[in-house]
Amino acid sequence: MRVIERFEEIEDRNPGDISITDLHGLLNLKKELCEANSLKESLVPDALLERLVKHKWEFPPVCAIIGGFLGQEVIKAISGKGDPLKNFFYFDALNGKGLIEDISNANPKN
Repeated sequence: MRVIERFEEIEDRNPGDISITDLHGLLNLKKELCEANSLKESLVPDALLERLVKHKWEFPPVCAIIGGFLGQEVIKAISGKGDPLKNFFYFDALNGKGLIEDISNANPKN
């Protein structure tokens, strides 16, 4: 999402005003941003960027799923019962599956 937001900012576009024809520019920007932040490019799959610019569907039920997930994490953090997630959660509304990736030590400070 940061790649897309940065692309829209650079190109002076409104949010969501991108299409599949912008994919080449997005992939180049992804490479630049990953290098600048010392991240592996494989953490942001090309197919994910392509799907985000190609399909402009909205999934209202996703709000309920993500809201429930977020609420659960807030309750864990406030109550101290259970460890809150220190990860990245990606929910794919096309297939209804979620992916949790541990990024808590992605850039350990020495």
